[in-house]
Amino acid sequence: MEEEMEILREYFNEGYTYDVILDMLSTHHDINMSLRNLKARLKELGLRRRGDYSSISEVRRAIFSELRGPGQMFGYRTMWLTLKQKHGLHVKRETVMRMLRELNPLGTLSRTRRRFVRRTYHSMGPNYVWHVDGYDKLKPFGIGISGCIDGFSRKIMWLKCGPTNKNPEVIKNYFIDCIRNVGVIPMRLRTDCGTENGLMASAQCTLRHDHSDYYAGDKSHMFGSSMSNQRIESWWSIFRKQRTQFWMGLFADLRDHGHFNGTHEHQCLLRFCFMTVLQADLVECVHLWNRHRIRPSRLASCRVEFLMSCIHYLTGLGHGTVALLWMKHQPTFFKTGIRQKIHVVIRTSMTIFSRQCNNMDFNIQIPGKQHPSC
Repeated sequence: MEEEMEILREYFNEGYTYDVILDMLSTHHDINMSLRNLKARLKELGLRRRGDYSSISEVRRAIFSELRGPGQMFGYRTMWLTLKQKHGLHVKRETVMRMLRELNPLGTLSRTRRRFVRRTYHSMGPNYVWHVDGYDKLKPFGIGISGCIDGFSRKIMWLKCGPTNKNPEVIKNYFIDCIRNVGVIPMRLRTDCGTENGLMASAQCTLRHDHSDYYAGDKSHMFGSSMSNQRIESWWSIFRKQRTQFWMGLFADLRDHGHFNGTHEHQCLLRFCFMTVLQADLVECVHLWNRHRIRPSRLASCRVEFLMSCIHYLTGLGHGTVALLWMKHQPTFFKTGIRQKIHVVIRTSMTIFSRQCNNMDFNIQIPGKQHPSC
């Protein structure tokens, strides 16, 4: 009899209706009783749907304890269920709703708006952080795309297509070519944990080894999850809408009409026919994107409308930028056709690099305050 009473108490406190309690008693415990008998048993246990509510002070203390943690994200329905099941309190939903409005007004207001709260991205200036990632939507057709974006200005630093974007040597060469062309090294480099980024990370740490700022050396590169690499991941969605969806549809039509079967030979033929055209389209995409006008945003650091080229160049090298000063005679490391492999082990790569860059002068400029207009 006591075991049956404990079962009834448990099911009642979990919020099951009378019909569900009767069905569960019959199915799982082989206990058959009528609805009238169930209500009588619950009355003996002092369990009621209405009346006999917990004191307001107890409810307030329980809500306070929940608001110190993840409970501050709860709506009144979830909070009511938490109070009932976790704290064993009997309270009306309307009471919980009123108390949440009083104790957590900001949370109540944010839930009323039904708006997703986004975190604000912070960057100290141009070239403070470069975000690098690969784009694999065209990989079924034998084409891999690699891209890099500046976190502050959203300027595309490079956008290249090729047979692969998983070869560490290829990705490292993209990075070296970029810093050679723009004449600067980023303060920090952000990539995911893919093996294709190992040589590039080693090159970044090597180039920043002799600097004296906080992020010099090993700290100049950050590994992290691909989902957290938000600047480049966000831009990939724009890139697909404006560019790659066309190429994906074109190549899919070739496949659907029997002109492409996914074999290595067909991938080589497709690259032979379309690689040059696709790369020209990527160059045009970068040219247009880097010169488009960015609309003001409530969440952005600069809340005025500006051209991307202006925000990247006119803020100067002193705002989160490491300036790389090229000498008149560039070292052999960067000459066309001669590329010294940088090993993944940073110590080894620094030894190799220092031997070939004795005549190169690196000048670092510490990040300062943002532009007065920002």
